Amino acid sequence: MDFRCLLAGVLCLPVAVLTGCTAASQDAPPPQVAVPPEADASQPQTDAPPSDASPPGIPDAATAKSWLAELTVAPEGSMDGYDREKFPHWSNGPDNCNTREAVLKRDGENVQTGSDCYPTSGTWNSPYDGGSWTKPSDVDIDHVVPLAAAWRSGAAQWTQQQREAFANDLDSPQLIAVTDNINQEKGDQTPDQWMPSKTGYHCTYASMWVASKHKYKLTITDSEKGALDTALGTC
Repeated sequence: MDFRCLLAGVLCLPVAVLTGCTAASQDAPPPQVAVPPEADASQPQTDAPPSDASPPGIPDAATAKSWLAELTVAPEGSMDGYDREKFPHWSNGPDNCNTREAVLKRDGENVQTGSDCYPTSGTWNSPYDGGSWTKPSDVDIDHVVPLAAAWRSGAAQWTQQQREAFANDLDSPQLIAVTDNINQEKGDQTPDQWMPSKTGYHCTYASMWVASKHKYKLTITDSEKGALDTALGTC
């Protein structure tokens, strides 16, 4: 291929690419630096990680450890008489939105709702497994301390009103939006039986569990306490 050169052969360009080359002037301006185009607002931005769901009232590690030490250790109670309907859940609040809708709105990003309070769009990032969802149907509201686990640790003796307050508690870290099948996998298991797959979330999960059991004066088993102590040790 025929080349014509600039500056005594220092820079050579193919004629097929550039024709009419002449000796470069010493006064030639420096090459311009290309400026990248502005980010397209329609495309997802990845410079910041998405925010995970974060319910209110999560204690710091020191407080959680202190509260754990105050919990009563006792054998797990019976499931006799348990019925999920004994914990009326997803009650309507003063704004006529039910508890599930309130948590979806609280824990999601850019959530838009219809006139009936149900989300029509948004993004939900599940801290248990790192899943990210744009359909509310892919998200469950997890009772951090499951209703059945609460029943076995003291709630069997509560009034219906107390159980309803527990099942719809928006002021404590007892309700959180997570991937639906992860919530179903967890079921009514306690921390000695199940923990989130994201090990980096174990500290937070244990802190939420302890906060809920402490608030409602629920008991824990020996193995449950051991698992919580281990998880809080990662904080």
